[in-house]
Amino acid sequence: MIIKILLTVVFLAVMIGVGLYTRKQATSVDGFVLGGRAVGPWLTAFAYGTSYFSAVVFVGYAGQFGWRYGLSSTWIGVGNAVIGSLLAWLVLGKRTKLMTQHIESRTMPDFFGTRFQDQGLRVAASIIAFVFLIPYTAGVYSGISRLFEMGFHIPYEYCVVIMSVLTAVYVILGGYKATAMNDFIQGIIMLFGIVAVILAVLNAQGGLSAAVDKLSQLPSDADPTQNGGFADLFGPDPWGLLGVIVLTSLGTMGLPQMVGKFYSITDESAIRRGTVISTVFAFIVAGGCYFLGGFGRLYDPVIADNGRIAYDSIVPAMLVTLPDVLIALVVLLVLSASMSTLASLVLTSSSTMTLDLIYRDKKSLPGEVEEGTIDDTVAEHVERRKVVVMRVLIMFFIVISLLIALNPPTFIAQLMGISWGALAGAFLAPFMLGLYWRGVTTASVWACFFWGVGLTVVNMLLGNPINPINCGAIAMLGGFPVVWLVSLLTKKMDADVVTKIFRCYE
Repeated sequence: MIIKILLTVVFLAVMIGVGLYTRKQATSVDGFVLGGRAVGPWLTAFAYGTSYFSAVVFVGYAGQFGWRYGLSSTWIGVGNAVIGSLLAWLVLGKRTKLMTQHIESRTMPDFFGTRFQDQGLRVAASIIAFVFLIPYTAGVYSGISRLFEMGFHIPYEYCVVIMSVLTAVYVILGGYKATAMNDFIQGIIMLFGIVAVILAVLNAQGGLSAAVDKLSQLPSDADPTQNGGFADLFGPDPWGLLGVIVLTSLGTMGLPQMVGKFYSITDESAIRRGTVISTVFAFIVAGGCYFLGGFGRLYDPVIADNGRIAYDSIVPAMLVTLPDVLIALVVLLVLSASMSTLASLVLTSSSTMTLDLIYRDKKSLPGEVEEGTIDDTVAEHVERRKVVVMRVLIMFFIVISLLIALNPPTFIAQLMGISWGALAGAFLAPFMLGLYWRGVTTASVWACFFWGVGLTVVNMLLGNPINPINCGAIAMLGGFPVVWLVSLLTKKMDADVVTKIFRCYE
């Protein structure tokens, strides 16, 4: 216990120290939200990866999908690396950096409002982000509860309160730069932690070959007389597995807290290096998490009060027999994953609310003269006031999500599951196509907003007749034909405006 406490105290002290170190760089809006648009490839790549993979992945998804699909769940991690990291960086990285800097966009809602010349889109996008990021934040808290109770025997309520307070301190102090630096430290812990845990779990089962052999002999859920296929290449349900891969991999390209990482990177050469770093990180962390979860059936499951398997307890059950030092490492791993994702979510939420709802400045295109330009002194005062508002809102978002996590309603798990589908279903297609295709119309963006949010919410209200995972995948993929068809049928944007926006690529 002393080892666990010492490691955790050192870890938390470093997090606060980074916040203090970077606080001078967080006095302006660009400094607080984007790190001055001068964050290097290593920090950006690790910030992207640690925001991607939270305790929800390590505890919840790895346990649930590992139980359902066996070793084939490793394909989810591979998809996360190839589609969610490599392809995302190749397709979005350079163009997002250039266009958002050219039109002076600081958030995804700001991008929609300026790129498509409609401030209503900016407001709608900020509301969608707010509604679906807050429950996601609460879900991150919930993901660490069982591991903390296992490792420290500390009640869940105390854990989430302490974590939220410490995260708030370093994000409020240092903004995005503090978050990125801490993400780098937390990412290193995650890399070493997942490798050490996999080796320890396999060793406890007699090695890799013995563990795979045991898994191959387990019966099917549907027919106890048949082999379940949990050691097969594509598992017992390849189509269900494909839906999970699409949702968890393609979805990152439409999430505000993920895409925002490309706004802040320094230059194109840093994007190239960041692509490689981010992909390798995802292969190790995501691939390792789902590979580990694939052996979950070799352990006795915990049965919940409703008689169903408690998926969140599968990974903790695998780890409870590990040596104390490894358990401490696992707790730090999950704490790192949770705090990095939480920091990214609250920073995205607060900046979106501040810049896109409270201070919704009239944006002019590059080359245009702004009317009523204020002097430098007043502008600096306004910038500082915006930063203060963002810091206050960070506290507000953390308190709200903390209250939800401490008193979780029955729908929180469902809302967690559809948040990616709703956000990426609404944002992915218009954002990606808006970077490449001059023909995207304002009406098509509105149509995609209604499509993504409408499909996932209606499906939830009807009791999920479509599996939420598959519904999210449909929402994301369906957004592309929606934007394309509506763009062909509706009024085009002014050609001169579009030319000015796309001049950044010349």
